[in-house]
Amino acid sequence: MTDLSTLFPGVGQRHLKMPYVEKGQAVGLFGGSFNPPHAGHALVAEIAMRRLALDQLWWMVTPGNPLKSARELAPLARRIERSEAMMKDPRVKITAFEVAHNVRYTADTLELVRARNPGVDFVWIMGADNLRDFHRWQRWRKIFMTFPIAVIDRPGATLSFLSSPVTKTFGYARVDEGDAPLLARMKAPAWTFIHGPRSSLSSTAMRAAGL
Repeated sequence: MTDLSTLFPGVGQRHLKMPYVEKGQAVGLFGGSFNPPHAGHALVAEIAMRRLALDQLWWMVTPGNPLKSARELAPLARRIERSEAMMKDPRVKITAFEVAHNVRYTADTLELVRARNPGVDFVWIMGADNLRDFHRWQRWRKIFMTFPIAVIDRPGATLSFLSSPVTKTFGYARVDEGDAPLLARMKAPAWTFIHGPRSSLSSTAMRAAGL
C-alpha cells in the first residue's frame, strides 16, 4: 500500500477520511484544486449553504485537475491549510479524501460518495465559470445523472448556461431557482442556476500576483 504521507507530506489522516455524515442529511459537494483558495470560493460555499438549505458542505481539495497543468500546483497540505484558515463554519468540512481512494475524476468521486453514504442526500456544487468547458469533463453526462447540481453565479458567466452544451443537453431537468432548498432531495438529473453576489477574484490572477 502506498504511503500517502510520503506522497503528500503534511496532510493529516483526518483530511484523508471521508467526513462523517448522518442519514437524512443534505450535503453539498464542492470540489476544486483551490490553488489558492480565495474569497470567491468562500462566497460560493456560503451561498450554497444558505440557498440549498444544507446540513454540511464538503470542501474537497483535489490532488489536481486533469484539465489543468500541475506545474503551478501548490502542495496539497498548503492548499488544505489555506482553505481551513478561510472557512471557519463548522458545517464546512475541508477534506482531501479523494487522495486516499486514488480518484481524480469527478464522476468517480461521486460514485464513491454515493456508495459509501446510503440514505444521505447530496448535491454537486460548481461555479458557473465551469459550465463552458463542463462537456470536456470525463463522463460529464454521468455526473449529471448521479446527483442534483447547483450552479452558482460567477462574474462573466451569468449567461453561460444559455450557450453551454451541457445545459442544452439537460435543459429539460432545470429546476426553478426558487426551489433550490429542495434540490438535494430531488432525483438526478436535476439542476438549478443560483444568482447572487459575485466575487471577481480568481486563483489564476492570484498566482500571477504571487499571492
